[in-house]
Amino acid sequence: MLTFLQQLRVDWPAASERASSHTLRSHALEELTSANDGRTLSPGILGRLCLKELVEEQGRTAGYDPNLDNCLVTEDLLSVLAELQEALWHWPKDSHPGLAGASDTGTGGCLVVHVVSCEEEFQQQKLDLLWQKLVDKAPLRQKHLICGPVKVAGAPGTLMTAPEYYEFRHAQVCKASALKHGGDLAQDPAWTEIFGVLSVATIKFEMLSTAPQSQLFLALADSSISTKGTKSGTFVMYNCARLATLFESYKCSMEQGLYPTFPPVSSLDFSLLHDEGEWLLLFNSILPFPDLLSRTAVLDCTAPGLHIAVRTEMICKFLVQLSMDFSSYYNRVHILGEPRPHLFGQMFVRLQLLRAVREVLHTGLAMLGLPPLSHI
Repeated sequence: MLTFLQQLRVDWPAASERASSHTLRSHALEELTSANDGRTLSPGILGRLCLKELVEEQGRTAGYDPNLDNCLVTEDLLSVLAELQEALWHWPKDSHPGLAGASDTGTGGCLVVHVVSCEEEFQQQKLDLLWQKLVDKAPLRQKHLICGPVKVAGAPGTLMTAPEYYEFRHAQVCKASALKHGGDLAQDPAWTEIFGVLSVATIKFEMLSTAPQSQLFLALADSSISTKGTKSGTFVMYNCARLATLFESYKCSMEQGLYPTFPPVSSLDFSLLHDEGEWLLLFNSILPFPDLLSRTAVLDCTAPGLHIAVRTEMICKFLVQLSMDFSSYYNRVHILGEPRPHLFGQMFVRLQLLRAVREVLHTGLAMLGLPPLSHI
């Protein structure tokens, strides 16, 4: 799973292959001494630990399941806790400023978010409480982000591991590119990074375009990979590359003396923006973007209750709509016109508008952990 996270460019704290659970085991045995009544336990099982008092201490508003009572403490469970604790100690303190209300007063003051499937929520709450009971410096605030089930559309019995899913999407990206450009580009080192980014973009947009708590159906058909489709991460990355190509073309023409250098923004005449598509980009994407950031870029860890919500689907849908609006405009309007002085004014205000579009697009992709592509 760690390899899969690395393939998706997800930061994950470095911990040893099997963190030591010796201290946790000692604490657990102290708590369990009077609870096992001398009964012989199966190998790997240390005993049962009552969590009911801890649940009652938290109060009903905390959001823990009221049916939580005894927890079967096993060696494997303590190993998981040891890895969490070690990861916590190795995590950079300033790595995620996007946690509203998060403190930097050490591990006790940080926030831990458990991303867990709806089927495993009950067990994860046990792990959360066990951590608090056995570790003196356990995080005081733990939140749970519940994710709905993931199924394959049209094939209810299909099972696929996370690494298999990545390799499947990667193969589709390589195949689609070979059909478009010809040849086996997967063997070309210059395309290796591009295929990797496109594969990750495809997976992230597919996964994150649905609200986390909702059921997700994966469409495994090749058609979901095409740059012509308007709902995929590939389509967004394609338009990101078109923007990069546009500005690179302007730069080359400027260096050849065809166009003058870009004038100060204060000297531009924005009344030259007449096309409906230009105002669509401005009012539907550029101006609303700061408000979208305020609603989606920060996890509100100060809200009461155990559960936390994220709105990744808002970011994905916004970027897809922005790409659709830009694509429609770019296909109709010739941005880099003839190198004639009387046309430069309109060309520069259009380039400035698309500079803003590029900044919004890059910022949105960064929120999903995706780098911009300069070409495809």
